[in-house]
Amino acid sequence: MDNKPSSVVDRQVVPGDMVLDLSKMSNQTIKIGGGLRQESDFITVMKAGKLRFSKPNKYWVESSQKRYVPCVEDTVLGIVVDTRADNFLVDIKGPALAFLPVLAFEGGTRRNIPKFQQGTLIYARVAKANPGTNPELSCTDASGKAAEFGPLKDGYSFECSTGLSRMLLSSPTCPVLEEFGKKLSFEIAVGLNGRVWVNAASPSTIIVVSNAIMKSESLSGVQQRIMVQKLLDRIQ
Repeated sequence: MDNKPSSVVDRQVVPGDMVLDLSKMSNQTIKIGGGLRQESDFITVMKAGKLRFSKPNKYWVESSQKRYVPCVEDTVLGIVVDTRADNFLVDIKGPALAFLPVLAFEGGTRRNIPKFQQGTLIYARVAKANPGTNPELSCTDASGKAAEFGPLKDGYSFECSTGLSRMLLSSPTCPVLEEFGKKLSFEIAVGLNGRVWVNAASPSTIIVVSNAIMKSESLSGVQQRIMVQKLLDRIQ
């Protein structure tokens, strides 16, 4: 293990690897995301993948997988499967259903509880995620505002790997979304749990963008741009 965090970022790691020694990182607070855990002064790896870092201080292991492991502050696309007195039960592609409290909305009170049909697609934030318990979702940001969270109407949703979700949410904007954004008007919501929602005024735009996103995971940035250009040439 190298004590410089930057030396292991973007490298392949496997379970058991020690990637950070906190005792040698003076006065630094770090956040650990999916695939990592703290054992005394060491941060160790729990699943195979690439170690990633985002400023100012978050580390996680990125692996392309179908099954999603919930992590606090992840944004997810969930599907309502049942309604209880205090919670909506939501499928987020994780090991267990998530709870979305009926009051976890901006200005939520008992008098204005939202009504969601089974199958409603919801964009939410993971508020709690502890091993062995159902994760808890919220449709507000940390300040209690709705922000972009809530039910998503119309459009088309599809499932993908968690790796593709992270690519779509990466900064700077991934090439496939950047190129479409120059020419087409559409909305997109991406859940880190491997779900994507696309909406546009034209059904053909929804289909073209969705299909291109699904094909983009195995392509380089240059290949993504070429693919989008060819698709745009066909529809314009």
